[in-house]
Amino acid sequence: MSQFSAGDYVAQGYQSPYNTQFSAFLDNRCGKLLELVEIFEGHALQMVALSVVDSADHAVVRLVTSCSDLARRLLQRHNIPFSEAEILVVELSEGQTLSKLCISLLSAELNIHYAYPLMVLPHGLPTIALHTDDQVLAGQILLRKQFTLLGESDLGQGGSEDGELRM
Repeated sequence: MSQFSAGDYVAQGYQSPYNTQFSAFLDNRCGKLLELVEIFEGHALQMVALSVVDSADHAVVRLVTSCSDLARRLLQRHNIPFSEAEILVVELSEGQTLSKLCISLLSAELNIHYAYPLMVLPHGLPTIALHTDDQVLAGQILLRKQFTLLGESDLGQGGSEDGELRM
């Protein structure tokens, strides 16, 4: 595979690596988060990000895993109501700060709907999950500004034949 600069990727219509975020909808009761987390244990995937937003009667748990296909099947098998969204996962390195990320997206008048850190550091660097008004444009802008975008395969242990759930 030949090397391309971020500018080449954008010029050729390169799609940024996306990750699937699951938003699981839980009753806001003691122990429900533990039940959700335990669904993923013992399977060939890793939960790499987690964010909880709760209200009086329910909680929305946003999560990212290293194998979205397997995570989707596990959520379905356990009858957990959920939705999916594409997110960007951005590595912050020396010179590529959160402030510069925000400035880059602001210059294109892109709104950040939400962001949260990952629990894993694939390359030992801070990493953030990000959802914006326009994921394609945001990804292209961040690549052009020399940010590193990570795909699902960069995030850790993925599903393997012997560890996959069969339905």
